[in-house]
Amino acid sequence: MALAIAVLTSSSAVMAQTSKAEQQAPKPANIDRNGVIMLIRSTLLAVDHANKTGNYTVLRDIAAPGFQNNTAARLGEIFAKLRNDKLDLSGVAVIDPQLSLLPQIEANGMMHMAGFFPSVPAQVNFELMYAPVDGQWRLFGISVSIGQAAPAAPDAPQANAAPSAAKPPAAAQKQPSAAPAKQPPKP
Repeated sequence: MALAIAVLTSSSAVMAQTSKAEQQAPKPANIDRNGVIMLIRSTLLAVDHANKTGNYTVLRDIAAPGFQNNTAARLGEIFAKLRNDKLDLSGVAVIDPQLSLLPQIEANGMMHMAGFFPSVPAQVNFELMYAPVDGQWRLFGISVSIGQAAPAAPDAPQANAAPSAAKPPAAAQKQPSAAPAKQPPKP
């Protein structure tokens, strides 16, 4: 009898842990494809416009309150590398994004997604987090980076070069991202 009670107690503890884990596990977001594309495009075009004008107030003002804690000057610092590289993101208006992380609702209630725009010569990688504000998804977090559009063969080793003088692999040369997006396998 004591053994049966211990098993029941253990199984209910496991069930409590399982339901707690299920509550914290991300869930698919209830948003259609067009809604996803509109969010991604409008966000990246807002970044593009801010980079081109040097004015980040609109990007900040259309975002969620947590994102608005950034000043326009701070956003200018955050996006300085993309701006200085004169990265043109306007192509996102006509190219469809490829999602590597489908929109999902995280345990904190925010919608998270990631992917890339397969443009040439470099693809635009993104990771986005949106907070629900007054019935709308508003930008809470963003990571944008540039990567290769297609796999590249490694550089041929130089016969007379010392190993420490060899050129780093192409993957190490791309612009770093705060949270790199994974690419889906090609069908």
